[in-house]
Amino acid sequence: MRRTRVVILAKAPVPGRAKTRLIPALGEVGAARLAHRMLLATAEEAVAAELETPELCADPHPLDASWSGLLPPQALEMTAQGDGDLGERLARATKRVIDLGEQVLLIGTDCPQLNARRLRAAGWELEMHDAVIYPTFDGGYALLGLRRFDPSLFSDIAWSTSTVANTTIGRVKALGWSLHLGETLRDIDEPEDLAAAEAAGFQLSRL
Repeated sequence: MRRTRVVILAKAPVPGRAKTRLIPALGEVGAARLAHRMLLATAEEAVAAELETPELCADPHPLDASWSGLLPPQALEMTAQGDGDLGERLARATKRVIDLGEQVLLIGTDCPQLNARRLRAAGWELEMHDAVIYPTFDGGYALLGLRRFDPSLFSDIAWSTSTVANTTIGRVKALGWSLHLGETLRDIDEPEDLAAAEAAGFQLSRL
């Protein structure tokens, strides 16, 4: 397999900033604690995938005091997301990795189903395809894998809406790139997703 790097884009899991759509159900502290546990679980799976050293692309900078005591214990590459909207941040991370001659798997921390096995499978699919996407039931995507870069995949996207995955798939096809469409997974974003969080082993009663 070509060198493949998992890039985890994550916000510091601090109360009031993390998992804000879950605050009505869990409160600010509970939502932040769940975000932290999901970050730790994501980092663990990314390391277990045994690809290149995973990268935590953090907001704010990983040296910022808001990350104190919250960074995963695993040995990860640490970078900052930088300024701009989500598309600009994703594009910046993607170009950086591809310019180093690596394939990239862009993920967040919201999808417990995105385990080491699925990450490895996505890496293998990039041996045969230019792009890989794992859509989510809410219309977004849990993973976007690329071995080539084009800014159109990240510009003028209505982020956090039900059109993200379909728009991205359409842009990949418009480029004439080959695409592997993976299974649809479930993000933990809204209060109605909390049952899935419990099923994934996140004990909400302890948040």
